[in-house]
Amino acid sequence: MWLRVIFAIAALVVIAYLLQPWWMPKPWYRSLHYRGGKPNPLTRQINSATAWLFSRGMLPQFLVSFETCGARTGRTHRVPLVVANIRGNRYVVSMLGEKVDWVRNIRATNGDAVLCYGPREEVTLREIPVNDRGPILKSYLARAPGARPHFDIPWDAPLSDFERVASRYPVFEVREKAARTSNTSA
Repeated sequence: MWLRVIFAIAALVVIAYLLQPWWMPKPWYRSLHYRGGKPNPLTRQINSATAWLFSRGMLPQFLVSFETCGARTGRTHRVPLVVANIRGNRYVVSMLGEKVDWVRNIRATNGDAVLCYGPREEVTLREIPVNDRGPILKSYLARAPGARPHFDIPWDAPLSDFERVASRYPVFEVREKAARTSNTSA
């Protein structure tokens, strides 16, 4: 009997934790998980586990694990991301803004990265100009409820609101990496 009660309470705590982006006020969520724009140790562990899960290819295809090469260390860094899809083009967004490691790494490596959703896909990212980010951010927030607490506008706000905040959130178009040409002369 007590074991069932403990299990039920644990299940409710896990469900409440997973649903935080929906019920917790935005400032609370940000200060609990991303104080100063950086994930705390628990959130880093959860992000690491989520990136591993996304890379297995068992969830919807817009949930991916994203790998970059560290600009200073050269180590591979993996983060979970949501891919926005607009008219057949894929985009990734930094929900935490400019000062995150993966954005710095992408800029330092000229856009080289790897998307993992089951198979690994080498890609090149191209940064989108601020004036073109509004519709992409709107599409992104429709797909990424976990990112909503990091935006100071509702996810269903008019496009003009997204255009107003677009400069705060880097957006990159995901392109298949061009096949390298080899100069073989016979």
